[in-house]
Amino acid sequence: MTTTGASATSVRQRNLARVLTLLHLDGPRSRAALTEETGLNRSTIGDLVGELAALGLVEERAPDAARRAGRPSPVVVTSGSAVAIAAHPEIDALTLAAVTLDRSVIARVRIPWRDAPSPEVAAAAIAARIAQWRAGALADHRIVGVGVAVPGLVRTSDGVVRDAPHLRWRDAPLAALVQSAAGLPTTVGNDASLGARAEHLFGAARGHADVIYLNGGASGIGGGVIAHGTMLGGAGGYAGEFGQNRPGIEDASDRRAPGGVLEDEVGRARLLAALGASATDADDHALARALQTTSAPAARAERDRQRRILSTALANAVNVLNPSVVVLGGFLAALASSDLPGLTAAVRGQAMPACAESLDLRLASLADDRLLIGAAEAAFEPVLADPASAG
Repeated sequence: MTTTGASATSVRQRNLARVLTLLHLDGPRSRAALTEETGLNRSTIGDLVGELAALGLVEERAPDAARRAGRPSPVVVTSGSAVAIAAHPEIDALTLAAVTLDRSVIARVRIPWRDAPSPEVAAAAIAARIAQWRAGALADHRIVGVGVAVPGLVRTSDGVVRDAPHLRWRDAPLAALVQSAAGLPTTVGNDASLGARAEHLFGAARGHADVIYLNGGASGIGGGVIAHGTMLGGAGGYAGEFGQNRPGIEDASDRRAPGGVLEDEVGRARLLAALGASATDADDHALARALQTTSAPAARAERDRQRRILSTALANAVNVLNPSVVVLGGFLAALASSDLPGLTAAVRGQAMPACAESLDLRLASLADDRLLIGAAEAAFEPVLADPASAG
């Protein structure tokens, strides 16, 4: 059988992608291990590794001498010189990070703003910080793209923000704005969906095929659903808006926002107000400590009220989607951490027994990096699919 030039190129592209993705997801491997895990022969692996190294995507290092048995094989690792820029605009600040293929965050900045900016202002701020990093901290790095995590509905096909209500963005062509301002390929996605992807690949949900992820931030509650190992996007890419569901509230005295949605009842601002703190007084780690240790009756009552409402919302989601793991991030992790076993029991008590019998509630393990790693993953996706495109 004769292999045409086009098909040979396609096979090589797939093999390059396979090796790079394996190193990206699972960490350093020797050439021997890559040969065994891919089923490719040694010379092909050597050739592929050489091309990936020439593209600046991997490096080879000497093996650990202490583990030498027979002829040692060089260890292949993803390169620290290729980075993605992750951006997360919120109503109170813009967070930016430079993330390497091994998920190391090598630069980070939080730029506060008094009022939610326009999409154009946000794009200009992202481009300005990238320019500063290029002249300084990232002078010796190659930026492969930008990933932006937005708290709102994003049309995944073209990166248009259909509606980010807290930012007051509607039908904003954010991907095009950032790409024009920064001169880099740009991918835009919903922040919670990107967080779900990060926790599924690298964090608390790693190894699980059916996952619900809920993220709580300054702009409300979003989420992501993974079914049989695949992220569910929906017809337009808008799936996972748990915060916009009408909550089931059994005790009328628990309701604070008549006719409101889940994020109107369960919110960071309400928790901080009950604790007597302002939005700038506490990050989510400090909020978790405060909720665990507070003796103030008003704060304890608000914490418990929100946990009751959240448990019902989670039970409804569990009944519909039957996940093995529910992961909570942001202020929802802070709310849950005061008594995670108690929240788990409350969810199981309201869900159908068969749907909840193997249920595990977990806190996001990537902490403050979860949305940034998810955004970076979106920026890396084209390179992982076609490593030669990074040349």
